Amino acid sequence: MADKAPVSQADELPSSERLREIIETVIREAKALGASEAEAAVSADAGLSVNVRNDEVETVEHHRDKGLGVTVYFGKRKGNASTTDFNAGAVSDTVKAACNIARHITEDPYAGLADADLLAKDILDLDLYHPWTPTTDEAIQLALECEQAARRFDQRIVNSEGAYLSTHAGLRVYGNSHGFLGDYAASRHSLGCTMIAQGEDGMQRDNWYSISRRANDLESTKSIGETAARRTVQRLNGRKLSTRKVPVIFSAEIARGLLGHLIRGVSGGSLYRQASFLIDSLGKPLFPDFVEITERPHIPMGLGSSPFDNEGVATRDRTLISEGVLQGYVLDSYAARQLKMQTTGNAGGVHNLEISANNITLDAMLQEMGTGLLVTEVMGQGVSIVTGDYSRGASGFWVENGEIQYPVEEVTLAGHLSEMFRGLQAVSTDLDTRGNLRTGSWWIDAMTVAGN
Repeated sequence: MADKAPVSQADELPSSERLREIIETVIREAKALGASEAEAAVSADAGLSVNVRNDEVETVEHHRDKGLGVTVYFGKRKGNASTTDFNAGAVSDTVKAACNIARHITEDPYAGLADADLLAKDILDLDLYHPWTPTTDEAIQLALECEQAARRFDQRIVNSEGAYLSTHAGLRVYGNSHGFLGDYAASRHSLGCTMIAQGEDGMQRDNWYSISRRANDLESTKSIGETAARRTVQRLNGRKLSTRKVPVIFSAEIARGLLGHLIRGVSGGSLYRQASFLIDSLGKPLFPDFVEITERPHIPMGLGSSPFDNEGVATRDRTLISEGVLQGYVLDSYAARQLKMQTTGNAGGVHNLEISANNITLDAMLQEMGTGLLVTEVMGQGVSIVTGDYSRGASGFWVENGEIQYPVEEVTLAGHLSEMFRGLQAVSTDLDTRGNLRTGSWWIDAMTVAGN
C-alpha cells in the first residue's frame, strides 16, 4: 500500500502555550461571572493504532483528540461543563454553562479546590515524552512480524486473534484560580499479540504485550510473538481439579489485580461512603511485617509517573504499607475533607505503586511452595470491596515437588482479601512494570480452589 511520510506527533499537538492561554481565559471569565473559585483541565492527544490478523490488515486508526473540562464553584456549589471545541466562543459558552449549573446545585460543604499550599511549586521533568512516528506501513510491518514470530514458534499455533501496534502522545494542562498552571507531555507505545493453539482436548488462547514511554524500550517483535505463543501452547490439554485448599501463587500480571483491590479498599471514595472492608484500618497490620508498599511518582519514564495530580497537588514519594501496617489512605481533596484528613496527591489515582520483592525468583518460589496452584489468568467480577469477599474463575498450572505438572482450567478461587493479604508468604523478583501498579508474583499461603 502507498504510504505518506510520517507526521511528527509533536506537530499534531497544539502548543502548550496555546492550551495554557485557554486555561487562563477560562479562569478569568469564570471569575468575571461571579465564580468564587474555578479550575480547568485541557488535553490534546495524537496517535496511530494498527491491528493485523492472519497476515491481513484489519484496522488502521489515526487519533487526534482534544478536550476541555471546566469546574466552577459559587461558594460550596459546584458546576461542570466540557467541550472539544477550543474556539473562543465555544470556550466562553462552556464557562457559562458550568456557572449556570453551579447556581442551581445544592451546596456541598466538602466542595472546592485543593488547598493552595499543597499545589506543585516546581513542575518536575520526569522524561515522559518520547514521541515516535512510524509510517503506517512501518507500524503494520512490526505488527505482522510479531504475529508471524508467534505462528512460527510451534505447529500447534493454528490461528491468531491478531497483533497490534499503538503509539500515542499527549499534552495535559491544568490550572486553577489559586494561580496554579502546569503542564506536561507524555508518550506511550505498545506492541502485542494474542494467539490460538489446538491440542488434543480443544483450543486455548493467550497473549503477551510490551508497553513503554520510549519505542526503543519495547521488547522485540520476535520476543513478544514467541512469548505469546509459548504461553498459549503451555495451556493446552488443561485438567480440572477436585475442590481443595492449597497454597496459591498469582503470577505478576495477575498479582497486580490484588494490589489494585488494596488500593480500592483504602481509597477515599470507598471509605467515606462506608463501602470498604478496610474502614478504620489506618495504623493496623494488613500484611505480614516484611511487606513494604510505596508510591514513587517521580520515576523517570515510569508509566505511572506524574509531577502533579489532577488537582495540581504536588506528587511525592510516600509509604502506604510499612512492616505490613497501613500508613495512609489514597485521597483526593474531596474525600480528604469528608474524612477530616489531607489529600495525598492522588486525584486521578496512584502513581507507580510498588510492593517490595523478597530475594526470591518465581522458580525458587515454586520450589519452596512445593505443591499448589500457579494462577496465570483470572476471570469474572466476583470481588467485593465492600465485604472483601474474593471469588473468581481461574486457570493456571498445578505444581508438585516444586515443578509445574500440567495446566489447570475451569476452577474457582475463593477467599477473603484480608486473609489473602495476611497470608502473603513472599513476592518474587519478576517485577511487572507495565502500568502504575508494579509487582512481582504473590505467594498466598492457602485458598480454596473449587473444581469438580
